[in-house]
This record gives sequence, structure tokens and C-alpha cells, in this order.
Amino acid sequence: MKNGKLQIGIVGCGGIANNKHMPSLKKLADKCEMVAFCDTIEERAVKAAGEYGTEDAKVYTDYLEMYKDETIDIIHVLTPNVVHCPATVAAFEAGKHVLCEKPMAHTSEDARKMMDAWKKSGKKFTIGYQNRFREEIQSLHTACENDELGDIYYAKAHAVRRRAVPTWGVFPNKALQGGGPLIDIGTHALDITLWMMDNYKPVSVTGSVFYKLGSLAQATEGNMFGPWDPETYEVEDSAFGMIKMENGAAIYLEAAWALNVSESKEASTTLCGTKAGAEVLSGMSYPIDQLVYNRGHHGVLTEEKISKAGNIAYFEGGTGEPGYMEAKQWLDAILNDTDALVKPEQAFVVTQILEAIYESNRTGKEVFLSR
Repeated sequence: MKNGKLQIGIVGCGGIANNKHMPSLKKLADKCEMVAFCDTIEERAVKAAGEYGTEDAKVYTDYLEMYKDETIDIIHVLTPNVVHCPATVAAFEAGKHVLCEKPMAHTSEDARKMMDAWKKSGKKFTIGYQNRFREEIQSLHTACENDELGDIYYAKAHAVRRRAVPTWGVFPNKALQGGGPLIDIGTHALDITLWMMDNYKPVSVTGSVFYKLGSLAQATEGNMFGPWDPETYEVEDSAFGMIKMENGAAIYLEAAWALNVSESKEASTTLCGTKAGAEVLSGMSYPIDQLVYNRGHHGVLTEEKISKAGNIAYFEGGTGEPGYMEAKQWLDAILNDTDALVKPEQAFVVTQILEAIYESNRTGKEVFLSR
């Protein structure tokens, strides 16, 4: 720490850094300073340093050089997915705390390396699943902790867009991202669902992955972010998986950037318990995010709805409030030596399941997970 503030280095100065992390950290200037910025495109690091950094902020194109600065306390890894592992492992080896953007990694092998490096380091580690900090998600989690739904034995994790393929950055690049909507937005829906169920023991996964619309020029019509380039679209446009848990519970995961449906749900979950059910309704079809409970009550079926103003987080007018709460809780965990809300062990299971869906589609077989 310097001047009583945590010193932060940013690795990756692209979209998620500019729309989520750096604005959130700037609002927490009483707790931290951004003192170093790294990007393979130097101009982006220079721009970020000018907008968010201290007066003497340093700029790098090689994160290993940045890590040599012993005054840096925390590294935020905000890179394409395939860089998450090497950038995170190296940061732990350099004695830094690490927040890594979701997903933890694009493979379980890389995620395991990150876990091993973290455990050896003695430092703090978390993954950027900011949706846990949304008001309705926090409320539902409290209800689940209080056993208001009973035994949750079936759930759906929803991450479906009708047409909202990202047309910026490296999203359609399979070599850099490892996949498309499953690993990009499916990861959020699965994280929410597993967290509500407090169930991190998957046994087997069956999955189907589709490359149907990405290469079709006519399919780009009506895309929220403008037409994508079918020639450079390398990842899936939709994926689906059925997950069996050790206690017998089942989870259905659906993820798509483009799917011919009339209803779009994203970062949403449906929970079916023995006492009650609950749904979080968010995404393109829902201008107002909703939390709905359903149960039998005094001889009739009832629904209880809680709603608030909603938007697409971080883009097209998103408030960024969950990102701010994520950053604040993360910094407080370091300052107070407490646990971050998103535990690495939990994020590791998400990566295991996502990888298993891809593997099941490739082999045509059910994938059994070892622990």
C-alpha cells in the first residue's frame, strides 16, 4: 500500500476494463489507486492511464514487466480468456492479489493451474461474476439461505439473446476466447444458479453446441450491435447442457447470442424447490428486471413479484452498479482480510461444467466429472 491506498495494476485495457472495472475503481479512490496499465496495444494502455491512472501511472505492453513493480498490490486480469491463466499465475508468483474476469479460464487444466498458484501464494483471488451483486440476485440468495424454497432439485440457467452478437473486440475469435456465448454469458447464468443452490458437486454433463447462424449473412439482420462478419465468426451461436449433481439435482443451461426465439433471458435463473419456486427475469425481453416467487398458499397458487428498473449491464446505458459493488467488496476483502464473495473454488466448478458441455458435444457422449 501507498498513501494508505491499495495499488492496482490493470492487465487488458479493452471493453470490460473501460465499461466496468476502471470506472468502478475510480469511484473507490479512498481505497485504491490505479498505478499501472498494460495492453498489447500500447495506445489503449496510454489512454486508460490518462483517464483513470495516477499522475505517475506507468504504461506497459508486457505484463511480466509490470509485475516486477513491488509496489503494486493487486492485479486485475481483464484480457481475452486464453490469457487468464498465464497472466494470473504470473501475478501470484510475483506476490500480487488477483481479480480475474470471468470465466476463470477456457479449460479446466488452465483453471487448475490458477488454483494451484493461488494456494501457494497466500494471496486473495476472485473472479468477476458481478451479477451476484444485483439487488434481486442478493435478495433471492438470502431467501435460499433461509430455506424459503426448500430443497432446490431442478433449475434452469438462462443466457439467451434473440440477436445480440457482440461485434467488437475478440468475441468471435475461438483461438483467443475458447468459445462463444456459452463461455461468455452462459458462465454468468450458471454461476448465479449454482450459487443459489449452494451446490458445487456436478457428476455428469450432456451438451449440444450449435454453429448454425454465425456464418449466415442473413442472420445478422436485426442484431442489437449491428451486423457481425460471418467470415470471421468462429465460435458457436448457441449451446445447451444438462447437468446432474451429486445429490440428484438437475440443472439445464441454455446460452445463445443469436437464437430464433421470441423471449430472451440473460443472467437469469429458474429455481424449483420443495417449498416454492423462484425466477429471475432479465435480458432483452425485460426492460425491468424481475424476481418472481411462486408457491401454494392457503389453498391457492400465488405469485409474488419484485421488480426494479433494468438495463443491459455496462452497454447501452448500463449503470455499472453491480461492478461498483463487486469492486468495493473485493477491496474490502483485502483490506479486512476476509473472503471475496466469489470464491475461486466455485468459479472452478463453473469452468469444469462449461468445458464438459463442449466435450460432450464433440464426443456425442455424457461426460463424467472427477473431483
